[in-house]
Amino acid sequence: MGRLQEYQVIGRHLPTDTNPTPKLYRMRIFAPNTVVAKSRFWYFLQKLRKVKKSTGEIVSLNVIHEKRPLKVKNFGIWIRYDSRSGTHNMYKEYRELSRTDAVEALYQDMAARHRARFRSVHILKVVELTSTDDVKRPYIKQLISKNLKFPLPHRTTASKKLYSASRPSTFA
Repeated sequence: MGRLQEYQVIGRHLPTDTNPTPKLYRMRIFAPNTVVAKSRFWYFLQKLRKVKKSTGEIVSLNVIHEKRPLKVKNFGIWIRYDSRSGTHNMYKEYRELSRTDAVEALYQDMAARHRARFRSVHILKVVELTSTDDVKRPYIKQLISKNLKFPLPHRTTASKKLYSASRPSTFA
């Protein structure tokens, strides 16, 4: 599967004589391409409302781009997924550059930890956590502090000699 993109899909029931202006339904869907985005839209709309692909139409399909793709942000994601034992609701947090990166990390995480396939994970809501008080998970809280440092042990010094009589010390 290719890298995901975020799509805004707007669709509705086909106009009829009894209802000439049907209600519009908008969804933000993460998919690798437009074909999968449309397919997922009809899949979810069929579950939520009495609208099928054969009795409906897609009004517009747009790609949603990240406003600041170079800024690191915290994201909270609410999901529902089907496991071997039943359906579960979950809330997870990720620290990524964009919403799509956070969702890709979610799918990888769900596949690794819970053996959940793409088709069995339903993303309910993705929210950017702007305040540090909104962050709930300790594995994200530890990355929020101002003076965060990542020490680099075992640094080697650049040596001009190809062969040396003594072994280089990598501890500072």
